[in-house]
Amino acid sequence: MPAFTAKQLTQWLYAKRVSSIDDMTNISKQNRERLSAEYEVGAMAPIDCQRSKDGTVKYLFPVCGDGCDDNATHTTEKFVETVFIPDGERATLCISCQVGCKMNCLFCQTGKQGWHGNLTAADILNQIYALPEADRLTNIVFMGQGEPMDNLEAVLQVCEILTADWGYAWSPKRITVSSVGVKGKLKRLLDESDCHIAISMHSPLHEQRQQLMPAENAMPIEETVALLKQYDFTHQRRCSFEYICFRGLNDTPLYAREIVRLLQGLECRVNLIRFHEIPCVNLPASD
Repeated sequence: MPAFTAKQLTQWLYAKRVSSIDDMTNISKQNRERLSAEYEVGAMAPIDCQRSKDGTVKYLFPVCGDGCDDNATHTTEKFVETVFIPDGERATLCISCQVGCKMNCLFCQTGKQGWHGNLTAADILNQIYALPEADRLTNIVFMGQGEPMDNLEAVLQVCEILTADWGYAWSPKRITVSSVGVKGKLKRLLDESDCHIAISMHSPLHEQRQQLMPAENAMPIEETVALLKQYDFTHQRRCSFEYICFRGLNDTPLYAREIVRLLQGLECRVNLIRFHEIPCVNLPASD
């Protein structure tokens, strides 16, 4: 096909969000037939949604996934949740990158489900592509199901498509990628992407964070912060830390002082989060 067909394809996909190759009318009928014989757009609408009084909508999307390894649970159908959060002129989408999660943080319901496979870049993008409110989006956060560093290739591919001139042409400032901190992978994200970074801290103390988050064993929070201090967060890119408050456990002035000590010299913000209790986990929420 002519070289310019690639540009036509990206315009139909990322600017016009067509659902079928047959809709790509400026591509010759012969070439559309050739494409349709081998490919499909792959857009899949959500199969369910739950709406909150504040306008938040939680969607359930079917996913194809990239297959499971021997340690994953094999299922015939897989689904992920995606949350649309309107707030005045802002509209944020919280997207998933895995079915389940390997990190098994004590306070996280997703971790209790185990890991059932990585999402492909197409699965991740479909949460944006097939969202009924896609035209309203101002921000995207990788804070749904799964650890983005555990599926880094797909996450980087999605970030490229979202920010490339031939893709969605978004500013990286509209995208935030979260992580518990994964050795090697976090550095690669910092080097290869200009998106905002959010680190799940939840405790500034090594021993306590170990109890809450097994990932602390592989990449301690002190090591994560030391890595982040090598990068510039004073201009375009933002660094933040997510901190769920548990009553009497990590919400006293002692912990506030330890957070200040740990983060001193790093331009960042700390987001305090209310804990939503989950079954069989004895962690009290702060008032």
